Amino acid sequence: MGSSGTCWISKPVFVVFVILSLGSCASSSSSLHPLVFQSQLEHLNHTAISDFRVLNRRFFGDCPNPSPYLQISVNSSSGGLGDDEFVTVNVTGVLNPSKSDWMAMISPSTSDVSSCPLNAMYYVQTGDFSKLPLLCHYPVKATYMSTDPDYLSCKKKECKKYQNGTSQCAVSTCSGLLTFHVINIRTDIEFILFSGGFELPCILKRANPLKFANPNKPLYGHLSSIDSTATAMKLTWVSGDDKPQQVQYGNGKSQTSVVTTFSQDDMQSSVAIPSPAKDFGWHDPGFIHSAVMTGLKPSSTFSYRYGSNSVGWSDRIQFRTPPAGGSDELKFVAFGDMGKAPRDSSVEHYIQPGSLSVIEAVTDEIKSGNVNSVFHIGDISYATGFLVEWDFFLHQINPVASQVSYMTAIGNHERDYIDSGSVYILADSGGEVWVPYETYFPMPTPEKDKPWYSIEQGSVHITVISTEHEWTKNSEQYQWMKKDMASVDRSKTPWLIFMGHRPMYTSCPGFLSVDLRFVDEVEPLLLSNKVDLALFGHVHNYERTCSIYKSQCKKLPIKNEAGIDSYDHRNYGAPVHAIIGMAGFSLDEFPSDINNSWSISRHAEYGYLRGHATRTDIKLEFVNAKTRIVEDSFHITKAQVR
Repeated sequence: MGSSGTCWISKPVFVVFVILSLGSCASSSSSLHPLVFQSQLEHLNHTAISDFRVLNRRFFGDCPNPSPYLQISVNSSSGGLGDDEFVTVNVTGVLNPSKSDWMAMISPSTSDVSSCPLNAMYYVQTGDFSKLPLLCHYPVKATYMSTDPDYLSCKKKECKKYQNGTSQCAVSTCSGLLTFHVINIRTDIEFILFSGGFELPCILKRANPLKFANPNKPLYGHLSSIDSTATAMKLTWVSGDDKPQQVQYGNGKSQTSVVTTFSQDDMQSSVAIPSPAKDFGWHDPGFIHSAVMTGLKPSSTFSYRYGSNSVGWSDRIQFRTPPAGGSDELKFVAFGDMGKAPRDSSVEHYIQPGSLSVIEAVTDEIKSGNVNSVFHIGDISYATGFLVEWDFFLHQINPVASQVSYMTAIGNHERDYIDSGSVYILADSGGEVWVPYETYFPMPTPEKDKPWYSIEQGSVHITVISTEHEWTKNSEQYQWMKKDMASVDRSKTPWLIFMGHRPMYTSCPGFLSVDLRFVDEVEPLLLSNKVDLALFGHVHNYERTCSIYKSQCKKLPIKNEAGIDSYDHRNYGAPVHAIIGMAGFSLDEFPSDINNSWSISRHAEYGYLRGHATRTDIKLEFVNAKTRIVEDSFHITKAQVR
């Protein structure tokens, strides 16, 4: 989901704009660009829905009368940028520092960075209402010069011209220092200084383009399970090189990668609303490599590296295979709606502020050896048509996903787009329509754009569905769900967990927070197949229910001897539901005037669900990522409660 605040969940299908007059930059409607004038007439009586405006401007391109002393220097190695570094950008020779001055990181350097005020709709259609740069190509990062506290006050002065024959300064200039976190995105980058703010940008100065030392470097390797045996694992990574590479693992084993990619032609657009993925937000993804490591043993530790002699190798990384289906226990972490956030002071499209604290906490869980698998149930990167952000997301999760199986479900921000066949006719994917998601995260699904699957690990059978694809009784996915859950051998895997993105219950009302059609169609399957636990995201908080069916509590948990809520499934009543969409996106606070009888525990905090399943008991904990405190704990048991 892509909204935040107090349970306000909305997504406009069509983008609304308002024309504003801004002082000396305004002119009569007859001087407006035809597209802007048409938008003004069409939306004359509408109210603005965001900070974005369609603006009329008098200047394009370079700012008038820039300082002749302006210089931009970047502290980069002569050999090129590294794969992961913080670079310092120093701006000197500024005559009149302004709060409207800002620096953009552009890639590739050939991008069109003139002003395109109508590009506000590219952000808004994906649900991002932030104030961001209105350039003709999406800047990877941007930050105001005032981020340097000495910039506006001009504490760092330099004399550029002295009065004739004296030591008295006639012309002094100011400077500012910014730091950018840069990762290897393969294409060269350029830092450009603008004035006029994000809405009225004009160029003051351009730095020289910078190249990466090795744009073909194999990077961002992440693991996934291909079946329930845990004797094989798929590794997927990104490189600028289209030639097959290798993964070397174990004691001298190796596998050659299958190479794929996607292009702008694979992205979807609409006549009514052009998509960012087709144009404004496009970035070359390079080449995605996948290789399956076979001959592994379940619940065992191995090491691997990937790459080739020609483009270089990754570091050697240790990973652990999950337990085989039917074995005694599984330790897992689950969450939804993570996304990514910058590690510097930059603004980017769709920042998910809690994502860094959650991934750092989960990384510590991995280091402790307490996690066999991770399940990320929808709204993965929130790139939504701004393709370079997939690289930043893959970089962010790498400490986790490179060491354990990282399994995913598709969400609205990976799939939905107008006229694309998604259940919901919204622009939430920004035109990506599943292609980048399924390329970066190849799950064991039936085929492309059918992103449902099941897997068994330890004592648990996990059924993963797509809430964005048709789920009515006559649909292919419904029939698959019905068959999959009916086929579970409870003597082998006594627990059945159901995962999907959009929830069936939430105490946060709003537009499409819960689709009652989905509940009516699919909830009976959960009951008839005795699903123990249903996990969902989409709503950005944590909430746990009673054993619920048709909005009624069929059974309530009882306190065990440790004072922890325990659901006795020896005498099954109905599934327990948990909303776990609190892994990154701005939180949805619970309204004070709603108190559903079926809602047992509610927390609007960033965190993740930690699970430990044996053959007789599942222990589940909601962990606050910032404090590492367990905010909610419950058991589902098939043994006698004590």
